[in-house]
Amino acid sequence: MFTGIVEEMGCVRSVSSGQIVIGAAKVLEGTQLGDSIAVNGACLTASSVGSDSFSCEIMPETMRRTNLGLLHPGDKVNLERALTLGGRLGGHLVQGHVDASGKVQSITPQRYSIVAQFTAPPEIMRYLVEKGFIAIDGASLTVVAYDTISFEVSLVGYTLENTILGQRRPGDMVNLEVDIIAKYVERTIGKNKSEVTLDFLSEHGFLSGGGR
Repeated sequence: MFTGIVEEMGCVRSVSSGQIVIGAAKVLEGTQLGDSIAVNGACLTASSVGSDSFSCEIMPETMRRTNLGLLHPGDKVNLERALTLGGRLGGHLVQGHVDASGKVQSITPQRYSIVAQFTAPPEIMRYLVEKGFIAIDGASLTVVAYDTISFEVSLVGYTLENTILGQRRPGDMVNLEVDIIAKYVERTIGKNKSEVTLDFLSEHGFLSGGGR
């Protein structure tokens, strides 16, 4: 589990079939073999840890569902270690399980921030609400506006300087993960809806005449 608060930007050193090596510093502190590290929001397992880098194996499914398959040596990536019990939850609960990819649609400078618009598939858009959470390349952000096919977030200076979102341009692919709470709410409501039948309403006094 992660918080969506990016700890540092790492640098891809090599990408081979099924493995990636990333240069880093902060996320290596206390990291051991088998620990989880979010790379652009995708939860990966450290298969080796050195003094200034770590490596992870990447499954074909992860390559298909994320932008990790587009990385090349020299590219920057967002990094975050797994949340520890008792630590601050500065963002929101992020699983590191990327739901789908989206694309940068536009970047519009404002007085104190930048408004970035992203297009996303229906399986993402169905869970978005104004002021709700979304993880973009592993960074916890707040949805400020949305329509049927896209949404907007506001990026402040700190986010632009300390995550790869400051380097994103229209057309770039990003990893998206929706708020897990929204999924549970949907499933709970859906389950309850299936149980509320005309017979149920009639039996509990909401309808007369047997509900027919």
